Amino acid sequence: MSARDEAGPVTARGEAGPGRPQAGRRELVYAVLLGVAGAGLSMWAVTRPWVVELAPRPAPLPPVRVARTGAQLLPWLPALALVTLAGWGAVLATRGRVRRLLGGGLTGLAVAVAAGGGYGLLGGLNGAVSRQWPLLCLIGGGCAAAAGVLTAARGDRWLVMGARYERSAGSVPGPVPGRSTRDAWDALDRGADPTDD
Repeated sequence: MSARDEAGPVTARGEAGPGRPQAGRRELVYAVLLGVAGAGLSMWAVTRPWVVELAPRPAPLPPVRVARTGAQLLPWLPALALVTLAGWGAVLATRGRVRRLLGGGLTGLAVAVAAGGGYGLLGGLNGAVSRQWPLLCLIGGGCAAAAGVLTAARGDRWLVMGARYERSAGSVPGPVPGRSTRDAWDALDRGADPTDD
């Protein structure tokens, strides 16, 4: 028996039947977890002090240390990270082309978040720059961008939230002709769907 036979029957699109939903579910979970972790890491990193500046005071007072967070230096950065984080919830609720377009949009947002982290590393900010927080923001944005690329490339093949409760295209609503109401109630008592043929 070949590996292709073990994977199950092949559908009209050339994809394995029973093995495919499991692989799609796994990819969806990996993409969402990576995206949420990356956006969450960026959100946390922008709240940490990126720069410590020394503000001079009149003698004999020592200078005052002023710590500035990434959110203070780049006010748009936490908003983008928050929208990216919220977008992963929308990935779970969408399907098909809409999910792929959403993946592309999340990729763009995550790249902008990563660019903010890169600016914190290389932007020539005044004062003593703490490199680990902009670096974590850059890494988080990169992880979220990778998850967005995966969603844009393969999101239309993944499972849809609540799809098992949707009616198939061939089913007819209402009772089946030729059956009495009593037959429908008896089918419900047995746990069967009376609208199935």
